[in-house]
Amino acid sequence: MSSPHINYRSLAEEAASPFLEHHPSAGQGPAKTQDAKANAAAAHLDPLGEHGMEQALEDLDTEHEGEDTPRNSGVMIHMVPETGRARWNHIEDLDSFFSRMYQYQQKHGFTVIVVDEMLQVLEFGFVVWLLTVVMHCVRFDVLFGDAPPGGANPNKTTLSDVMVPTGECLASFNWFTYLVVFIAAIYLGIRVLKMVYHITQYADIRRFYNSALHIEDADLDNFTWHEVQQRIRRVQAEQHMCIDKESLTELDIYHRVLRFKNYLVALMNKQLLPVRFHIPLYGEVVSLSRGMLFNIDFILFRGPGSPFQNNWRLRDEFAVRSNQTELAQRLSKLILGVALLNLLLAPVIFVWQLIYFSFSYANILRKEPGALGLRTWSNYGRLYLRHFNELDHELDARLNRAYDYADRYLNSFSSPLAAVIAKNLLFISGGLLLLILGLGIYEEHVFQVEHLLFISAGLGAIGVVCRTLIPDENLIWCPEQLMTAILAHVHYLPSEWRQQAHTARVRQEFSNFFQFKAGYLLSEIFSPFVTPFVLIFVFRPKAIELVRFFRTFTVSVRGVGNVCSFAQMDVRKHGNPDWQLTSELEEMARPAAQQPPQQQEPLQQSLTGGKTEMSLVRFTLNNPEWQMPKEAKQFLRGVREHAVGELVQAKTSMVQENPLTNSLISFGTMGAEYCSIANSVLTAQVTPQQLEISQSLRPGLGPVSGGFPVAASDFRQMLQQNLSASVGPLDSMRRLRLSRAEGCLEGPSDTLLYGLCGMDPRVGSSPLNVGVADMCLSALYLHELNQQRRQARQSRIDEAEDERPGPSQWPPRPPAAPSTAGGSGSGSRHTVITSKAAESTPLLGSIRS
Repeated sequence: MSSPHINYRSLAEEAASPFLEHHPSAGQGPAKTQDAKANAAAAHLDPLGEHGMEQALEDLDTEHEGEDTPRNSGVMIHMVPETGRARWNHIEDLDSFFSRMYQYQQKHGFTVIVVDEMLQVLEFGFVVWLLTVVMHCVRFDVLFGDAPPGGANPNKTTLSDVMVPTGECLASFNWFTYLVVFIAAIYLGIRVLKMVYHITQYADIRRFYNSALHIEDADLDNFTWHEVQQRIRRVQAEQHMCIDKESLTELDIYHRVLRFKNYLVALMNKQLLPVRFHIPLYGEVVSLSRGMLFNIDFILFRGPGSPFQNNWRLRDEFAVRSNQTELAQRLSKLILGVALLNLLLAPVIFVWQLIYFSFSYANILRKEPGALGLRTWSNYGRLYLRHFNELDHELDARLNRAYDYADRYLNSFSSPLAAVIAKNLLFISGGLLLLILGLGIYEEHVFQVEHLLFISAGLGAIGVVCRTLIPDENLIWCPEQLMTAILAHVHYLPSEWRQQAHTARVRQEFSNFFQFKAGYLLSEIFSPFVTPFVLIFVFRPKAIELVRFFRTFTVSVRGVGNVCSFAQMDVRKHGNPDWQLTSELEEMARPAAQQPPQQQEPLQQSLTGGKTEMSLVRFTLNNPEWQMPKEAKQFLRGVREHAVGELVQAKTSMVQENPLTNSLISFGTMGAEYCSIANSVLTAQVTPQQLEISQSLRPGLGPVSGGFPVAASDFRQMLQQNLSASVGPLDSMRRLRLSRAEGCLEGPSDTLLYGLCGMDPRVGSSPLNVGVADMCLSALYLHELNQQRRQARQSRIDEAEDERPGPSQWPPRPPAAPSTAGGSGSGSRHTVITSKAAESTPLLGSIRS
């Protein structure tokens, strides 16, 4: 067993050593160092200074004269240096460090990561070896029975009869085989080097978990990411991993891990990613393959010539106002170069992906042929539905809860023509399969007929496909209710889908989010041939818009670097007026004739679908300790107080239908657990605090005494009737392992549900579920408020148009700028976007002309 790193020196030797590091006394002035805290710590550990050392040793000798082992007797004292404490000071690339920390926790520790890395390398080597053996080392004529085996028993074929000896196999290699093996060996060597690098990096992460966070690998699954994150913040306060600021906030860590992912979420919302394109003779296609995502990530963030010069800093050229066209041309050339490289490598990538997916799903399809008929969330859907600052395990948990509802929604649609054809094909294939099986049972020689097993497998596959096309006879048709349940979990769906869930158009659009696994595999396999053309003809023309986007929506946060300004979740800067309740945004609801000229067109700094507002609500629920800015507090408090006011209004007046009651009805029909929470809200008595909030919002409401009026019982009866009409409870609050849980174990303390019904035992019995349920209700409520505000604005516009005398003399509204906030031309004035969600955030310093 190796001994720890220990210095063996006596105190006398240490005092007499000429190499002893001396600390200056107080009279010599402060030491010249970059970190003042290091001086303070050193002075605290050794306050005596250089001239006090000998006197201190003499005092120790006098003090311990009566001891059996005096201090100056030459006995060794073991001093363990605190090397681990300074080990984590000033980590340069905190983005990579925090990302590896997150992956380390999600992948369950060092052993699992090492085994996974090694098996991935062996996987590639196995594929190359297997293909080489099949192509050159197998006698297919003997294997298929076209030639007799060369063994002692001509009636029995052995493995040695089928396999070619090693020498003959190597002699049969041609130049193409050697070329493929040579290229594969080079790639395998690169993969091995990459594996070694990753293992060394994760070994460093393991030391950090063990020594700094005090979390062993065996206990890793007992910690949530939220708990790990809180320990990271404590280590930052002690050791200063980031030297630019004293402490790290939760948002800082999320920015480090999700910096580029947040940019992709904003680009998707701004419709700047190439997800929709037309294929000749086929029509419009909505797809975002993994290969396309890899190329976009390489072009925009990580490749040479990309807008980012490293993980945390945008290139300085983007701060110059006059070179917009030049940057766009440079980015366009980069996209073209990457596309041509993809086109050159397309055949190789296609063959590899075909082999990889075939090997991955062969065993699954053999046991479960219907696996390809299952559905999965597409890459396009995952990016469209993703919040800002949402980690992978948080997104997975949210989409998993919506999976059952989404599957039931799409399965409720069926084509009558396809169902008729499928029933007849199922009848024919079943009859043929029964005939083959019956003859085979009667005489086993039937199974030795050539290609009979292939025919049987084909008939079975036809039966599986036909059964997916035949609708369930016991299916309940409730598309609107299922779509509402989906919305409660995924949080983002186009507002045009409201009350249109029964239409084929909405069904087709939603299937782009939630596609068949077979379609997903086909899109991935053929993506190498599609990706180059999409990059050239769809993504490349958007180069100028991409440059404007990075220049306009990039801010600098102290201690973090350049981040997407939307990821700051600043509702004051990037909030959508239709999703907010602040008084200054009421002007947006008025018709255009009553608005000032500068407000007639919404600013391009807001996002569609309430992306900023929803992201803020979700982030605060998962990170209740986060010290949010004042604007965020006002927004959340306004929403919750508005909900309380509507609840009191529904219970104490004859007006019972409002956004909150509609949200509670939709929320309660999602399942048994949600119904129980909704009942807790409706049965809770109105508290004095709720009445005070309601009276502040509606001054005309008088005090309530003597219990609720008749309207309250009508309100309860209405909710109970709607809540009892559930289509069937689904346990959508799925229990995940602790390491993948969302938020903190204690749950959020300030939520919409607690504001509506207080700390009810039925609500607070499972804190983790409270956060999930509160986010579902908040999403439904915000969508209801958005719908109400949009309808109010439209009614105002209609009233203004009705009051116009004669034909309309209004000039047409100018078209919106593509993506900039302050102008569209290269010579126009650009608005510098700053945010107060963290610290001072000027855009890349000063803008130079």
